[in-house]
Amino acid sequence: MKPAMLTILALVVAAAMTAPALADQQAGEMTIDPEDAAKHFPTGGYSPYADRGFPARPLWGDSHLHTANSPDAFAFGNRLGPEEAYRFARGEAVTASAGQRAQLSRPLDWLVIADHGIAMGVMLELYNGNPSLLQDERMKRWHLMMHESPEQGVKAALELISAGSQGDLPEAALDPVITRTVWNDYTKTAEEFNDPGRFTALIGYEWTSLITGNNLHRVLIFRGDKSKADQIQPFTFADSPDPEDLWEFMQAYEDRTGDFVLAIPHNGNLSNGMMFMPETISGKKFDRAYAETRARWEPVYEITQIKGDGEAHPYLSPNDEFAGYELWDKGNLDLSEQKTDDMLQYEYAREALKNGLALESKLGVNPFKLGMVGSTDSHTSLVAVAEENFFGKHTGKEPSAHRWSNPVLASPTGSVMGWEQVSSGLAAVWATGNTREEIWDAFNRREVYGTTGPRILVRFWGGWDFEASDAMSRLPAELGYAKGVPMGGDLHTALAGKAPTFLVAALKDPYSGNLDRIQIIKGWLDEKGKTHEKVYDVVWGDADSRQPGADGKIPPVGNTVDVENAVWMNTIGDPELITVWEDPDFDPSLSAFYYARVIEIPTPRWTAYDAERFDITMDPVVPMTTQERAYTSPIWYTP
Repeated sequence: MKPAMLTILALVVAAAMTAPALADQQAGEMTIDPEDAAKHFPTGGYSPYADRGFPARPLWGDSHLHTANSPDAFAFGNRLGPEEAYRFARGEAVTASAGQRAQLSRPLDWLVIADHGIAMGVMLELYNGNPSLLQDERMKRWHLMMHESPEQGVKAALELISAGSQGDLPEAALDPVITRTVWNDYTKTAEEFNDPGRFTALIGYEWTSLITGNNLHRVLIFRGDKSKADQIQPFTFADSPDPEDLWEFMQAYEDRTGDFVLAIPHNGNLSNGMMFMPETISGKKFDRAYAETRARWEPVYEITQIKGDGEAHPYLSPNDEFAGYELWDKGNLDLSEQKTDDMLQYEYAREALKNGLALESKLGVNPFKLGMVGSTDSHTSLVAVAEENFFGKHTGKEPSAHRWSNPVLASPTGSVMGWEQVSSGLAAVWATGNTREEIWDAFNRREVYGTTGPRILVRFWGGWDFEASDAMSRLPAELGYAKGVPMGGDLHTALAGKAPTFLVAALKDPYSGNLDRIQIIKGWLDEKGKTHEKVYDVVWGDADSRQPGADGKIPPVGNTVDVENAVWMNTIGDPELITVWEDPDFDPSLSAFYYARVIEIPTPRWTAYDAERFDITMDPVVPMTTQERAYTSPIWYTP
C-alpha cells in the first residue's frame, strides 16, 4: 500500500476512534447519537444560532407613510400610489412625483401605508373630474386650482387641510362609495406585496383628528389580512374627533372579525398640549376604566418624524444637554395657535412617561405605558429619510435648490421653514419572523425602538442579576433573555439588597457615523407623588481619552464634519458599545422607568448635502450637522 493511502486510512481510523457518535455513514450521511450529543452539547447542538426562541435581528420599517391616496399628499403634487410606495420600500428604484429617480441604500423589511382615512382617494377622483364631486362648488374650485398650476394645487391642499381641521369638509368628499372602492383596492395592493419571510405589508391607515388645529392623529395597524380589514371602512374624523370613540370602533372591529388592531399616537408636538393631557376630550378627569382602555389600544408612541422630534424639550429637561433635538415647538399643526410653555409637558414622550407613573399611583393603571418607534409621516410615498437621501415632507419639498428657504407651514402667527424639516425616522422591530402577525405582536409587547434615520442596532434588557462580564458576550441576547426582560418589559418586586441591572448594547449603522455614547434615562415617582428624571452616561466612545469631568459629564466627542463637502471621518467615537449598568440611586419602594438613548458622532445634516449638491449658500441660522440617535422602549419597575 502506498504511503499516501496509509495516511488516508490512518486519518479515517483516527476519526472513527475519536468520534464514536458517528454511527451512520451510509449514502454519505452522518448522524450523532443522542446520548453522546447530550453529553457534549448540553444545549442541544454546536450551533448557537439554531432554534433560537427569541428575536435575533431588528426588522426595519416605517409605520406612517402617505401616498397619493391621502388628499393632502395628492393636492401637494404626489402622484405615486401604494404600489410605488411598496416597490420603493422593497429597494426598487422609482421616479418621484417631481421627476427625480430615487432608491434606498438598503431595502426595508416591512411597511405600513397609513393614508388618511378621511376622504381617502377623493382628490384623485376630483383631479380626474368625477361628476359627483364637481357638483360641490368648493370641490369644483379645488379641481380647477389643481389643474391651473402646482402653486395653485398647493393652495387647494391648504384649503382642504384647513377645512378638515375645522370639521368642515364638503359632504361630497366623504362619499362612502368612493371610500369603499379605494379601501378595497388599498387592501388588495397590500396583499399583493405582502411576502411573508421577505417583506411584510401591514394594513393600516391614519385616523386624522384635528381639534381646532391640534393634532391628535393615530395610525391604526391591523394584524390580519384583507379578508378581515375589508369588513369595515375606516373610522374617520368625520365620525368623531374623540379617541374614545375610535377605541370603541377598534373594539367593534375585533369583536366582528376576530382580528386584532392597535393605534400609534402621532408625535404629540403639534397637539398644543392635548396629546397627553390628564383629562379626556370631553373634559373629564381620567378614571381607571379610561386608563385601562387607553393602555390597551395604544401600546406604542411615535417619538420622532419629519415634523419634529418628540423625546424631550429643554424647558422640561434643562439638565439634559441632548434635549431639544430638532424641535417643532412654535404652535399646533396649522399654526392657528402659538405654543405656550404650559402646553409642553403634555406633548413630549419623557414627560408623558413620568406623568404616567403619577397617574398609575392614583388610578392603579398607567395610561401612558408607551413603547417608542420612529416613523416618517412622509407624504411623498417614499421612505427616504437618510440625510443624504432625504425627499422631504411632501412633493413640494423634494430635493431642489430652494426647498430649504420656503415654508413647510405658514400662517399669520408664524411659519416653519423648509430647512426645519427633520430627516427622520425609522422603526426597528424585534420580531421572531418577518410576518404580519409576528411584527404586530412585537409592537403590542413594545419590543420596538425608533431612530432618527440610521439603522443603529440597539438591544436593551433589565433584570436583577446582570454582571459586568455579561458585556463580554458576543451573543448578548442569550444572556439578555435568560436573565431579564427586553425593552418594553416589566420588572417587579426587588430582591432584598439588589438594584436593577441593565445590559445595553449598540452597533453603528455601517452607512452612518460612529457612536458617541449610550445613555440610560430614568424617570421615577417619589413618595410625595412628584416625578423626577436623570440622564446617566453609561458607556461612551473613545473611553481612554474621554473621562467624566468634575461635574460628572462626559466631554463632547468632537466633530470631524467637513460641511463644505458634506463629508465626515469616523476617526472619533466607537463602532460598537456595550455595558452592564446598575442603578446607583435605586429605591425599591418607588416606581420607575428606564430607556436607552444612543447618540452618534456629528455627521452632515441633509441641509449640508443640499448646499453641496446644489452649490448654494444657506442662511447662517440653518444647522449643517446633526447627531442622529436611537430611542428604545422603556423597561418599567413597579414595586
